[in-house]
Amino acid sequence: MYYDGGLTGTVISVRIPKELKEKLENLNVNVSEIVRGFLEKYVEEVEMKRLEERLRRLRIRLAGKVDPTIIAELVREDRAKR
Repeated sequence: MYYDGGLTGTVISVRIPKELKEKLENLNVNVSEIVRGFLEKYVEEVEMKRLEERLRRLRIRLAGKVDPTIIAELVREDRAKR
């Protein structure tokens, strides 16, 4: 999902204290890159938590009906697609 720097992206504005902006500039921090990376990681974590919850509910519904090795294989396949 990495942003390639093209013009297809969208802009998000964030208001921060002036002092923090000055510190970031003094440290030559690429704020866009840091924020983009953080948001990508955050979205991935949220998606994984939702998937875990769906799997938990599915395990409850299918308890004793499906072989756990089949479920593990399906999870592996889903992860491999990412």
